[in-house]
Amino acid sequence: MDYIKRHLLTTLQYVLTLIKWVIVAGFVGLAGGLVGSAFHVAVDFCTAARTESPWIMFFLPLAGLVIVWIYRREGVTGYGTNTVIDCIHSGSKIPFPLVPAIFAGTVLTHLCGGSAGREGAALQLGGGIGYNVGRIFRLDERDIRMSVLCGMSALFSALFGTPITATFFAIEVISVGLAHYSALVPCLLSAIIAKEIAALCGIVPTGYAVSVPAAIDFQAMLAVAALACAFAVAAILFCSTLRHGEELIERILPNQYIRAFAGGLVILALTGIFGVNIYNGAGMDVIDQALNGHARPEAFLLKIIFTTITIGCGFKGGEVVPTFFIGATLGCVLGPLVGLPADFAAALGLVSLFCGVVNCPVTSLFLALELFGDGGIICFALSCALSYMLSGYYGLYSSQKIMYSKLRTEYINVQAR
Repeated sequence: MDYIKRHLLTTLQYVLTLIKWVIVAGFVGLAGGLVGSAFHVAVDFCTAARTESPWIMFFLPLAGLVIVWIYRREGVTGYGTNTVIDCIHSGSKIPFPLVPAIFAGTVLTHLCGGSAGREGAALQLGGGIGYNVGRIFRLDERDIRMSVLCGMSALFSALFGTPITATFFAIEVISVGLAHYSALVPCLLSAIIAKEIAALCGIVPTGYAVSVPAAIDFQAMLAVAALACAFAVAAILFCSTLRHGEELIERILPNQYIRAFAGGLVILALTGIFGVNIYNGAGMDVIDQALNGHARPEAFLLKIIFTTITIGCGFKGGEVVPTFFIGATLGCVLGPLVGLPADFAAALGLVSLFCGVVNCPVTSLFLALELFGDGGIICFALSCALSYMLSGYYGLYSSQKIMYSKLRTEYINVQAR
């Protein structure tokens, strides 16, 4: 009888836990889907407005001043994606004003031509939503951390239409090598619900068709391996430039207002010097062109420079879409040199550079599947594995912890650099 009683109590605990997370994840997914859809529409509107009226970019220095003012007024200066990651690690608070601040800051950045992406805002929006939904439901500290992960998954899924990638990204990016699979069901539920809400709002999931090599033989795999080494170097270059560039800019221009205004002027000057505006905004059109086999040889390097100045001077957004840009354009240029189709090499670059800068190989493999299908998946797996290993302990997020060595079965617990 005692055995049956213990078994029933254990079963009841599982059922009640599932019900709890269906409710919480449902609310987070609903809120994340609605906010993510509004954010997607707002960024797309700003991009279209800037494209039709390029003179809007002249307001970039003023937009920088407004962004700094918003963050100081809301008391969230210094808060960002690392704040969300720290919440998972240590239970630190995510202030609710961060949600409207990052929304407004990212929209202004895209409207006026700053070089930034969307995912940084998505993780902060999602983390803020998850944290505050957890407080509304009076969850304990550990469950609030799970709710934050749900929010991250929901917003990422709503923006990109990749629920499996979003789920594993939230689980994997926090502590590399140590995945909390207890978050799998809640995060997946939130991601699926957010994706469906976004679909109802007219948001089309991201997806591409690329040319898979006719024969994936030893020669093709050698070519993939060679590209993966280049992507790992580019990942190190991008992360190092972002980190050291931001430190250098802050040291030269310690005043936030002056830094933002000057950054806007520099972006405008560079845009005029190069005579094109393809490096302003997220650059999704350039990514589309690269995945169709067309890219400028210098595009990947200039995107690194534009993004470093934008983020380093205090404009808001994210680094993942610029990562897609850098990887896709670099792969498109290098692919034909090693005998691979330009569009397929661009797809390899997009996924592999993402893997190198976020240190999430499983997430990256799911990203390849959800964006490009299962054709040539062995090439994506090899490229991601090599990019992950050879990029060392560099990463976009300084609060990310790398728990196990990339070279041996050794516990190291270091932060990404």
